[in-house]
Amino acid sequence: MSKSPPKKKTNSAIQASTPVSAIARPVSRSKTVMTEMVLPQHTNSLGGVFGGVIMSWIDICGAIAAQRHSGLRVVTASIDYLQFVQPVLSGWTVNLRASVNYVGKTSMEVGVRVDAENPMTGVTFHTASAYLTFVALDEKMRPIPVPPVEPQSEEERRRFAQAKKRREARLRLAGKAN
Repeated sequence: MSKSPPKKKTNSAIQASTPVSAIARPVSRSKTVMTEMVLPQHTNSLGGVFGGVIMSWIDICGAIAAQRHSGLRVVTASIDYLQFVQPVLSGWTVNLRASVNYVGKTSMEVGVRVDAENPMTGVTFHTASAYLTFVALDEKMRPIPVPPVEPQSEEERRRFAQAKKRREARLRLAGKAN
């Protein structure tokens, strides 16, 4: 009986034998948009939203983006940059946009941009930006590998390169740089 030659693996066969954590995912998979209305309980004595409320919304929006990218449970490891640009008043609308910028082994940097909208005038303006690091966890709450991110547009490649530099700086500060 003659042996038949080995079959070539097809793309789907290669993907089936490749761990999910090794298959790159586009930034678009993580893109998240969240909208909130600033209510009186969100504001300080000057009528502006508390910074902590904005921080909470940023954390939630960022976590959703990280979960969408990884397909795993995630926790916030750090918020290493948050800048408030302009105040947001009661009754206004807050729009948050997030996406994964960079992926390490078990962590992801997510960028979140916050824009405020005055519903009376329709004027929209940038009010805050933040960079957060999320870590993916397995069922025993231990860090687990995350699929790489594949930037596709020029903007995504720019954000990826900048995020890589920020990650290297974070690791140096923590004394964990190579």
